[in-house]
Amino acid sequence: MSDEAHAATRRRGRPRRTESADTRDRILTTAREEFSERGYEKTSVRGIAKAAGVDPALVHHYFGTKEQVFEAAVEVAFAPALEAPGAVADGPLDGVGERLTRFVLGVWENPATRAPLLAVFRSAVNNETAVTVFRRLIAAQLLRRVAAQLNVPDAELRVELAAAQLVGCAMLRYVIKVEPLASADPEELVARLAPVVQGHLTGP
Repeated sequence: MSDEAHAATRRRGRPRRTESADTRDRILTTAREEFSERGYEKTSVRGIAKAAGVDPALVHHYFGTKEQVFEAAVEVAFAPALEAPGAVADGPLDGVGERLTRFVLGVWENPATRAPLLAVFRSAVNNETAVTVFRRLIAAQLLRRVAAQLNVPDAELRVELAAAQLVGCAMLRYVIKVEPLASADPEELVARLAPVVQGHLTGP
C-alpha cells in the first residue's frame, strides 16, 4: 500500500491518538459550556456535537449517553476538589476544620477552578437526572474519601454536615452572590467557618 493510500485509510478510520485526545477534550469543554448556558434538559448530544464541530457519533463514541457526558463534565470540573482527602490527612485532627475550609474556599477563589464548578452547579440544580449524577459522583469520589481519613464515629454523616456548611457558603458567595458574604475577605470566612466545620468533623 502506498503512503498516500495508507494515509487515506487512516483518515477513514479512527483518529490518531493525539487527535483523539484533542477531540475528546474539545467535546468535554464544549459540553460543560453547553450545560452551563442551556441547563441539563435543554442540552442535547447533537447540540454538543454541533458546537464542538464533530459528528454526534463521536460524542457517543467517547462518552456514551447525555447523562454520561454530564458525569464526565462534572468529574473534570471537580478534579481539583478531589484532592481534599489529602488536605484532610495532612496534619493533626484538631486542625482538620481549618485545612478543609481553607482548601474548599481556595478552590472557589481561584477563577480557573471556579468557572467549571459554577457551570455544573447551575446545570445540576434544576434537573433530577443531573442531580443524581452530581450526588453519586460527589458521594463516591469526595465525601467518602474524606470520611475515610477521619478516625471518628459517624464519619460519613460528619463529613456531609461539614460539606453542607461549606457548600452553602459557596452557593451564597459565588453563585447567588449575597452581600456582604460575596465580598467578605476569604481569611475572615476561614476564621468564622473553620471552628464550625471542626465541630462537625470531630465534636461530640
